[in-house]
Amino acid sequence: MTRAVWVKADDAVGDWDARRARITTALEAGADWVLVDEDDVERVSELGEINVAAFRTDGDVTLVDDVDVDVVDAEAESEPASTAEPDAVVVGKNGEGDGTIDLPGDLSGSADLSTLRREGELDRGAYVRILGTEYEAFAESAAEEADHTIVVGEDWTIIPLENLIARIGDETELVAGVTSAEEARTAFETLEIGADAVLLDSDDPDEIRRTVEVRDAAERESLDLEYAEVLDVEQIGSADRVCVDTGSLLEHDEGMLVGSMARGLVFVHAETAESPYVASRPFRVNAGAVHAYVRTPDGGTKYLSELQSGDEVQVVDTDGNTREAIVGRVKIEKRPMFRVALETADGDRVETLLQNAETIKVPTGAGRKAVTDLEAGDELLLYYEDTARHFGEAVEESIIEK
Repeated sequence: MTRAVWVKADDAVGDWDARRARITTALEAGADWVLVDEDDVERVSELGEINVAAFRTDGDVTLVDDVDVDVVDAEAESEPASTAEPDAVVVGKNGEGDGTIDLPGDLSGSADLSTLRREGELDRGAYVRILGTEYEAFAESAAEEADHTIVVGEDWTIIPLENLIARIGDETELVAGVTSAEEARTAFETLEIGADAVLLDSDDPDEIRRTVEVRDAAERESLDLEYAEVLDVEQIGSADRVCVDTGSLLEHDEGMLVGSMARGLVFVHAETAESPYVASRPFRVNAGAVHAYVRTPDGGTKYLSELQSGDEVQVVDTDGNTREAIVGRVKIEKRPMFRVALETADGDRVETLLQNAETIKVPTGAGRKAVTDLEAGDELLLYYEDTARHFGEAVEESIIEK
């Protein structure tokens, strides 16, 4: 499930300097959307590339006796029209959604819902403050029309969000209003399904960055790694070896999953350790020969020979936590190799080729170990799934690899 972070930056935040500070931080942190007033859409487009949702309030088309009427105040009439369009328009501010106008007893007469129903090419969003159970019902009705339904709790408890996830989670992108990264984490985890997105209302740049980190963590898979027994380590001559240099610094317990057989991928550490022979290169994984697979963030695999600058690879730590990294460079050179044969807990035999060099480290049951020190009987960490692969995708068919 793809998660998203919205950052609130409308006039309720303060003057343009305060709004710009939030928007700039959102851009730098990698947030997905900013929510602003329509007058700021062009200003946002000048700051950088990000999805922009705009509150549609004054100066919009309103419904009077079922007839569309343009409402334009004198100040707006004197200003040049903005040439930038938002990616989504949001109704509810200064209207029924935030309680400025009372909800009608019969929601079929709602002005906000009527606005949502109008056809248009832009995505439509509804902004609803949950001021009581009647506003939960209003959010449910809005979700039938809106691409994005933003719900902001007053004295927030998790119950309204649980109700809305259960009732409208499949109809719309449900965006939960939060004020911190910790609230965002709760929103993403509620009912194990979670909100699709969060709308963060915070001036703290660190809180914005932490919320984006929470989003990334929520999207990442966690892998069940296991140990397999080393059956044989054999010197086999030279092959074309691939070093994967990423655009990220890897931690000491991180590496990549590589192997000659997609069903059994061996954990190979990044070159974070100091060596008497070469300096550490904490951005690099010496991954094996060109034919081998490497796991990607979507759960698929690629041949090492296919990797190129700009591709994404999956980084994993020894506990099975994953993240993605961008390939900055791939180095292919002829080097002497080992063939490492392993037996899994259920008796399957898997193999891979790794360079014969003491700088290549793997996690074993006895701790981190150089490939040159591996021997039969050691236990080596790997990711095992009894699934065939076709062009990197898992398939239900019988394939023999040996």
